[in-house]
Amino acid sequence: MLRRTFIALAATATIGSGAFAAGHSMDIIATAEGAGNFTTLLAAVEAAGLTDTLKGDGPFTVFAPTDEAFAALPEGTVEGLLADPEALAKILTYHVIAGKVMSTDLSDGMMAATVNGAEVTIKLGDAVMVDDATVTAADIEASNGVIHVIDKVIMPSM
Repeated sequence: MLRRTFIALAATATIGSGAFAAGHSMDIIATAEGAGNFTTLLAAVEAAGLTDTLKGDGPFTVFAPTDEAFAALPEGTVEGLLADPEALAKILTYHVIAGKVMSTDLSDGMMAATVNGAEVTIKLGDAVMVDDATVTAADIEASNGVIHVIDKVIMPSM
């Protein structure tokens, strides 16, 4: 069941977006740009000064919230974070794991150390969860890592 869920998520990512299908030859930033539904994430990465890092060698695993995930935050949250690059960087680096972690590497209850030093909790069941966000597309490979699309912005304890 779990393996089928991951395969279905990966197929959705590949079939649903031509940019994802070609993403393997592009870095994480270029892959996200090509997808078209990560404009807020990319603006936040730029504002936090993390673009060059995510274009670097890596490898990185990025839990990438969509534009809809950012839009669901309380009004003014995104603007406030864009005005505070330090707080923004803490949140964004909570979405990144050093190394390339594919869906088949995940286990239920797994704790994964993020780049900001905190840990996210992985839950496997009817859906794959990272903290309280659902993975909606998995294993989108880039030249310097992998992207897993999530439906919420996850927040570290600050």
